[in-house]
Amino acid sequence: MRYTSLLPIVATIAVAFVIPDEATAQQLALEPEAEPPQAPSSSSWWDALPSFDDLRSTAEDTLSSAADALERQASKLSDLLPEVELTTESEYADFLGRGHVGRPGHHGSTNLTVYQAIQASNYTRRFAALVDDYSDLVDVLNSTKANVTAFVPVDKAFERIPDHGKKPPKEFIEKVIEYHIVPGYYPAGRVLAHHTLATALKSEELGDRPQRLRVSLSLFGVRVNFYSKVIMVNLFCKNGIVHGVDKILVPPPPAEKLISLFPSKFSTLELAAEKTGLHHHHESSESHHKTTGLTIFAPTNWAFRKLGPAANAFLFNTDKGLGYLKALLKYHIIVNETLYSDAYYGQEKKDDNDNNKDAELALDVEKDIEGEEEGEVDEQGAKHYHLDLPTLLDDKSLAVDVARWYGFISLTINGHVKVAIQDGVAKDGVVQVVNSVLIPPHKHHQHEDAWKGDESEEISVEELMERLQPFVESEGESVSVVEGVKDKVRETLAWGEL
Repeated sequence: MRYTSLLPIVATIAVAFVIPDEATAQQLALEPEAEPPQAPSSSSWWDALPSFDDLRSTAEDTLSSAADALERQASKLSDLLPEVELTTESEYADFLGRGHVGRPGHHGSTNLTVYQAIQASNYTRRFAALVDDYSDLVDVLNSTKANVTAFVPVDKAFERIPDHGKKPPKEFIEKVIEYHIVPGYYPAGRVLAHHTLATALKSEELGDRPQRLRVSLSLFGVRVNFYSKVIMVNLFCKNGIVHGVDKILVPPPPAEKLISLFPSKFSTLELAAEKTGLHHHHESSESHHKTTGLTIFAPTNWAFRKLGPAANAFLFNTDKGLGYLKALLKYHIIVNETLYSDAYYGQEKKDDNDNNKDAELALDVEKDIEGEEEGEVDEQGAKHYHLDLPTLLDDKSLAVDVARWYGFISLTINGHVKVAIQDGVAKDGVVQVVNSVLIPPHKHHQHEDAWKGDESEEISVEELMERLQPFVESEGESVSVVEGVKDKVRETLAWGEL
């Protein structure tokens, strides 16, 4: 795939890290009930998907540099949208055969429906054969009542699946196919203007809302969910558009599993969750019911390191500190509300007639450009949105500011913490990566007085306890108890030095 004027936009590789691993197949049943023991196994089929180790290694390299890249992108994005030209890899230039090729980089129009185009192409026979087993999906791709956009894996995407491998359950395949279908009309330019796209796959864990694809642009091409590359664009059909991808798109795992795939980035967070018993927070009695969405602001190992050795020793190595650590983690978790960078799934609310009304907010790029969407506009033409998201910490809210300027989106927490990696889409919500630990502000001060997470300045144990004390489950601490904790921290640090 060729690009024009793409070198300045490497910063857009704030990619999601939704990477399938060998163990995720059982997670991807996407239904709470387990498969019967006699059901066909999908393990051999799953093993043939893209190598997890290779993809994870690439993703971790990306995580290390994406935050800086985002900063550089802001001043250059205005030149991006009008100049990007997506072109098709030469192998797929004649996607439908002679007479169907449009102008360079595109495939013109055809009187075929999306389903008929997939059937007619010599490059998508494997995917077409899968679709044929599901009459409802055939109807979706064949109907002219509504437009659809299909990200279709070419036959080469299936080559690593052995012919002798057992076919996975039909329910699993159906969900995989649905995850390749996006209701609506999304040519390449409109795809690039979004960070996520709602698919035809509805997730019970999201309150029966659409599971989303993560779209990102880098020097090496357009990626869907990081690992699948767009290799053919804009086959305009009678009822929508077809884009070709080189990897099968697999629905994402739960957020907890997603975080566990990257121990070099999130091992401290995992340790904290294990020590405090918050590994299954969204299914705990604290939620009182099954959740319908989840947002986790996930601090990296570097974020915890910036707290300083004294604060970490207190949180992880003292009995008293575990209560504060649990409160700290709760401040990073929002249940029943899922905030992507360009979409929001909220809790149900009552309308004027006292009926349940689903609270969804689409931060729509097209409406932004046309001036139809709500939100404040600054002098540079950027749209701003503000949301207060209640956390597990006694409903203590996080103030989230979303700034959109064309395809560039910035998320800021409590006025000063930037989301470094956006939109790690998960089965039950989304993971937003932060490089600073979020700490509630002082009780009698505004956000601007809060510790800023500056790597050159550590937070003291006293300040950490002061901020978290109102939310710790135990009773208030006396001065003598605080001094005793400080002595324990000093002892722990001394042992560490030995």
